[in-house]
Amino acid sequence: MEKRYALRDDQWERIQALGLPGSNGYVGVTSQDNRLFVEAVLYRFRAGIPWRDLPSRFGNWHRVYVRFNRWSKQGVWLRIFEHLARDRSNEYAMIDSTIVRAQRSAAGAQKKRQLPRSPRSSKPLAVAEAD
Repeated sequence: MEKRYALRDDQWERIQALGLPGSNGYVGVTSQDNRLFVEAVLYRFRAGIPWRDLPSRFGNWHRVYVRFNRWSKQGVWLRIFEHLARDRSNEYAMIDSTIVRAQRSAAGAQKKRQLPRSPRSSKPLAVAEAD
């Protein structure tokens, strides 16, 4: 049974091949589990939850956030995305349009014409003459 937000082994192998921080042979502290961390980040963004709401199986949410932030500043996520973008065998592409908003006028819609006003009335000129 496949976990909903978990990486498959073949997906993880493509990411792991980049020599991620914390892996064996990397200068610095060796992490316990890069895969669990990457799955935590994917879970957070796919579910659209705040960092504080990460399930406890991923560890302390604040440590996950700090590590995510560190990887962002080091450009690790950019390297991962560029590497995966070169591979055209991606299973799907997602575009979330729920945050894309524009007014009708921004899309080129015609603006409503205003009728000229009568100098002595607050009614439009065509309505004032009909009275």
